[in-house]
Amino acid sequence: MKYVIVSGGVVSGLGKGVTISSLGRMLIGCGLRVTSIKIDPYLNVDAGTMSPFEHGEVFVLGDGAESDLDLGNYERFLGINLTADHNITTGKIYREVIARERKGDYLGKTVQVVPHITNEIQDWIERVAQIPVDETGEAADVCLIEVGGTVGDIESSIFFEALRQFQFRVNPENFCLMFVSLVPILSDEQKTKPTQHGVRDLRSLGLSPKVIFCRCPVPLVDPCKNKISAFCHVSPDNVISVHDVNNVYHVPLLLLEQNLHRIIAKELHLEDRMEIENPDMRSWSEMAFRVDGFTESVKIALIGKYTGLQDAYLSVIKSLKHASIACEKKLELVWIEAAMLEDKENADEYESAWSKLKSADGIIVPGGFGNRGFNGKCLAAEYCRKNEKPYLGICLGFQAMVVEYSRNVLGWEDANSAEFDENSAHPVVIFMPEIDKETMGGNMRLGARNTKFTHKHDDGSMSTAQILYGGLDVVSERHRHRYEVNPEKVDEIHNAGLKFVGRDESGERMEVAELPRSEHPFYVGCQYHPEFKSRPLTPSPPFHGLVLAATGQLKGHFENA
Repeated sequence: MKYVIVSGGVVSGLGKGVTISSLGRMLIGCGLRVTSIKIDPYLNVDAGTMSPFEHGEVFVLGDGAESDLDLGNYERFLGINLTADHNITTGKIYREVIARERKGDYLGKTVQVVPHITNEIQDWIERVAQIPVDETGEAADVCLIEVGGTVGDIESSIFFEALRQFQFRVNPENFCLMFVSLVPILSDEQKTKPTQHGVRDLRSLGLSPKVIFCRCPVPLVDPCKNKISAFCHVSPDNVISVHDVNNVYHVPLLLLEQNLHRIIAKELHLEDRMEIENPDMRSWSEMAFRVDGFTESVKIALIGKYTGLQDAYLSVIKSLKHASIACEKKLELVWIEAAMLEDKENADEYESAWSKLKSADGIIVPGGFGNRGFNGKCLAAEYCRKNEKPYLGICLGFQAMVVEYSRNVLGWEDANSAEFDENSAHPVVIFMPEIDKETMGGNMRLGARNTKFTHKHDDGSMSTAQILYGGLDVVSERHRHRYEVNPEKVDEIHNAGLKFVGRDESGERMEVAELPRSEHPFYVGCQYHPEFKSRPLTPSPPFHGLVLAATGQLKGHFENA
């Protein structure tokens, strides 16, 4: 196994996740299999209980793990499926070591950070690197490891010490450390001091990078590269310019242009296993340049609770972009704070929110938790239903469809989710009985579950959702929820016209609801989160359907299906 480690310095948020994902995409083009590990130095066991405002979205893996959003970047770029163990946190490491100490596994020894914690980190990396993550079922050739945060952070110091030891455990020819740094521009000059100091800090820990990625708005000039080379103990060719590009899909091509694949082949002795002369990046390159040429836009309004931080909906945004690429449109994303749709007292923001909604080509209401803005989401669903505006509801957005339909079509004026009103006479959404109300972390219906398309429409036609999934009878999608549509209310709602066309394998849990195409061009909701399986070259079917409908292409797509 070969290991490529990417760390960062100066400031966080430089794009280590995109850099390592792009590096992996390039290696795949060179004929290698890759896997990826994210090290998060926080004490939380996982990201499940973190606020989206603080940490961005929680990315759900197929095995139900609630992980850092960077694992979503890895899966999307690399086309792999990761597990809970591919996200290492300080909390997981200490929990494992303490559990072993309680069992007596250390034979009465004093349990210390070195060697017990550092050994656990190294053992974890070696074990997880061997887990197959693609359709071949074989172990990867290269394991990519991202160390979260920046060099010098107190909480990450133990991981750097473990990696210092690890380079000798696996031998230097199997270990390649890379460093992502900031090159700011001041007075029209590219400044190298932040990079110099970051590399100095890294080398003081016993780790010396072989490659330095320099984030800068414009390409690095040769004098800047030469200066970084001289002070940071790397060849000028190993100073890689990662400057701003038209879209993120150009980054793997940018790395390839600067011969990063040749550098890796040399450092890791992979010359005989890599396609160095003619890497196969054709489909990826075509997509990247095709995106640059789009002239027409599609305007999608995202109605949510966490609109102040785009990372809170990162996978939703990426899925919309994937679908827009497939429809050959530029995505124009409009943000609407759900609470503003119901706050008539704040007249200016209320009118602005509704103006944005009405002018959009399509509406998406993604998942979320908490009461704030829920009625605004219901109002948005009602407007879209009555005005034939394409609508996709995910998780809470799906539940908002059900609540709105129950209130305004069935006449259950007090219909609500038990999450927000436990005393409602018509609780159309209820807490799932097997979920523990007292425990928060890892305590939901999580991960990949099957959905069966059980119902056709009254005219015998196949449901919109099933057509979008290529006519499959069963699909697997990832979940993250505590509440579900009340089984006791399903028949009444279904018979009234909101068709529950997709259900779980027991038939008891509602997964997909929609209005017939004879009533609405695209009004679809799903309890699961399809955004977690969307890929740049294979968009998620529900998102693809929304953008097809928003651009007037859905009918033609169905005719050609």
